[in-house]
Order: sequence, then C-alpha cells, then structure tokens
Amino acid sequence: MAPAEMQPSLLLRHIGILVTLNKSLGTLRDAAIYVRANQICWVGRTVELPEEYAGASTVKDLPDRIVIPGLVNTHHHMFQCLTRCVAQESQLFGWLTTLYPAWEFLTGGDVYVGCKVAMAELIMSGCTTTSDHHYVFPNDVQLDDCIRAGRDIGIRFHPTRGAMTLGKSKGGLPPDTLCEDEADVLEDMRRLIAQYHDNSKYSMLRIGLSPVSPFSVEEELLKTTANLAKQNPGVRLHFHLAENQEDIDYAQEKYGCRPGEFIRRVGWAVPEAWYAHCCKLDDAEMKQFADNSIGVAHCPSSNMRLASGIAPVRKMLDMGVNVGLGVDGSASNDCGHMLAEVRQTMLLQRAGGNPQALTAREALDMAVKGGARNLGRDDIGEIAPGFAADLVAWRTDTLGFSGCSPDPVAALVFCAPSLGFVDLSIINGSIIVEDGKFTSMDLQGLLAEHAEVSQKICSRIKPQAPHDPIK
Repeated sequence: MAPAEMQPSLLLRHIGILVTLNKSLGTLRDAAIYVRANQICWVGRTVELPEEYAGASTVKDLPDRIVIPGLVNTHHHMFQCLTRCVAQESQLFGWLTTLYPAWEFLTGGDVYVGCKVAMAELIMSGCTTTSDHHYVFPNDVQLDDCIRAGRDIGIRFHPTRGAMTLGKSKGGLPPDTLCEDEADVLEDMRRLIAQYHDNSKYSMLRIGLSPVSPFSVEEELLKTTANLAKQNPGVRLHFHLAENQEDIDYAQEKYGCRPGEFIRRVGWAVPEAWYAHCCKLDDAEMKQFADNSIGVAHCPSSNMRLASGIAPVRKMLDMGVNVGLGVDGSASNDCGHMLAEVRQTMLLQRAGGNPQALTAREALDMAVKGGARNLGRDDIGEIAPGFAADLVAWRTDTLGFSGCSPDPVAALVFCAPSLGFVDLSIINGSIIVEDGKFTSMDLQGLLAEHAEVSQKICSRIKPQAPHDPIK
C-alpha cells in the first residue's frame, strides 16, 4: 500500500445537509467530509475543517445537496430484471411456475447484462452495497457472471451462491431441468469461497451461501452449507422463509413443522443467517430470531405485488430482531429503486391504522444500518472516521424536495421517488455517479443490450393476454 501522502484524497465541503447516522456526529449543515483512498478520515462542519485536509487531490462543493450513507440492499435476484411484469395477478407459486420455463434458457452473458442493469438501478436510487441471491444455473451460467458485473460497475457486493435441488419429480416446485446435484453445488460453493471471498475490512466482495427455499432444496444441503459457513469466517447464510401461507402450508405438510423449528433442525438458527420476507413468522419465531441474532430482509413491494402478506416489522423491531430491506427480484417488485423501498416500508407498517407504527428515520436506519448488520458489516453504514467511503447525495433544489424545508431528512422517505435519482454516488472512495450520470459506463448502450436480451428470454414465456392490447 502506498504511503498516506501518496494515496488519492477527496474533500466534499459545504454540504447542504449531512446525515451521518453516527450518534456523536448527528446531522450537520454546511458540512465537510475528508476521504483518503477508500476510508473516511474526518467529518464535521466546513468551518472546522483542519488545514491539513484542505488540500485534497479532488475537491467538490455540495451546496443544495443532502448526503447520507449509502443504502444497503439485502435481498435481490438480479437476473429477474430481464423478465419484468409477468404473471401480474399470480401469487408466489404460480408466478414462479410461469417464469421457470423462460429462465431455463439463460446464458452467462444474459445474467451478466441483467445483473449490471439491476446494479445500475440500485446505484442510481441510492444503494452502494448489495447482496444478490442467484439460484438458476442453466447452460453456462455461473455466479462468476454476477461477480464480474459487480466488479465492472463498482458496487460493494455480497453475491450468494443459491441452489435448487428438490425438483418437481421429488415433490418440489421447480422443474428438474433447473435443479442441480447436491455434490456439484457444494463443490462450486467451495470454489467460489476459495476464489473470491474477502473477509478483510472494507472488502468489496464477500460470498454467501443461499439454498433457495423449503420447497426447492433438501434438508441435507442446508445442514451441509451451515457447516461450510462455520468453517469460513465472514461467509453468511441466506434463505427464503415464511414468505406466504403457501410457503407455511408446504413446510408443514412436507416437514411437519413451522419455519422456526425447521431452521433449528437444519442448523440455520444462527447469527450468520438472515432470511428474506418472513411475512408469516409467529411470536415464538420472532423471539427465536431476536435471541439468536438472526436477521430479516424485509421486501414490502414484492410482498404486496404477490399478495404474500405484511411482515410484522414493528413487532420484530420491538422484540429486538434486526431488520434490513431488500428490493427483491425485479420480476416480483418490479423495480429495484432502493429509496422507494424505504418509503414503502414506512407506509406499509402504517396501513393497519397507526401513523406512528414506523417513522421515516426508523425506515432509513433499517435501509442502512439494518442492512449492514444483516451482511455482517461493521465498516459501512455511517459517515464517520474509520468507515468505508460509501455515500450518496440528492439535489435539494428540485421539484421533489420543494416544500420540504421543515424536515428535509424525512423528505428522503416521504417524498421518494419524486426526488429522482442520485446526483452523486461514491463507493469505496470512488466516484461512480457524478452530476446524475455514471462516470465510466455507457448506460444507454447497456440498456439497448438489455432490451435485446430481455426480448429473447421473454419470448419463451407462455403468452399472456394483456388487459389493454397494444395495437
């Protein structure tokens, strides 16, 4: 590593409003941030900036901006952005069985393009760290395709190696053609950990293990992956759980128990695990999660879209369960707008009749710090010395922020997505988006390629009659 004086430095100053999410620093006006390489070194008011930090190699003035730590997405299926707006009136099982036949034709190149577009959408909506639960491996598809997309676009990435081993012939939901042999899955998981997993501070890439769900994998694979994670520090476990009533009914019929007992049985009731959805957890299971430091990835838009239910987030928080947010796959959301998901989280908890059920700041905290905890990170989630330089900014002199002067911080949640996309995104100290545009990527070219791939894949889906045919 080069000496400190040789490393690139970045000074952001005259920041209109800085939301640090750090208890000591709080929220500041006319603030400044000094970054050396990929690490935040100093944060405070611009007038208090030490002279030693005034001469950074790059200096940016950010009046009329609100700056926050980057949002953290803890559940996604990025390849699904190739097949949006399908099975529009279906619940989970019907939606999946409609899409499985198309996903059988995916190639590694298709997945790369899909992941890159999904990541671009996340970044533009304020996300700087994301997980991805990739579980379909037809043809030449590998998790490496997702990893390559993450490295090319520059996002902090937690890809998880998914798997389906319980095909229709064995009583599962997915077609046998999309299922893998357990031995092959484990061999690839070990390869990915050895080749890519980086558990160091400020790591840009950590591998997770994520057999898909109770209706698509066998118990033995879950037990083996739990042991594999134990052997590799920083490798975490991810799984769909208690997503809807169909999910609960299937588990009770096949395994004879509820979700809490199921994860205990297979060795997954551990702090290294976080679960997607959890709409149907009961009180005992929420206590089990709290007692064992198990995390939840709440995906409100997807849960509403598929009529899965409303996760009891308020009760989870009150019981001490860590809750982060996820946009879920872009075929069940059907978008990857992370800030909009924060707003949806707040509003959905209030839908039962209590406007105090979840505050804007609680929702924002879940989207940043809750997500960081789900991924086992203590080096992201705050704008403070010693944390990774991951931060995003929106312009406040815009239509969406107009009239929000009483509380511009809450406006981030209440007024999304009218605020538009980010003006600035910095990930690991690198400027990824500047003046609302990607700095090193031809977005329009990528979208043209994505449209071509999407049309090819969607042509494999059984035709659906649109409600209002396009003539």
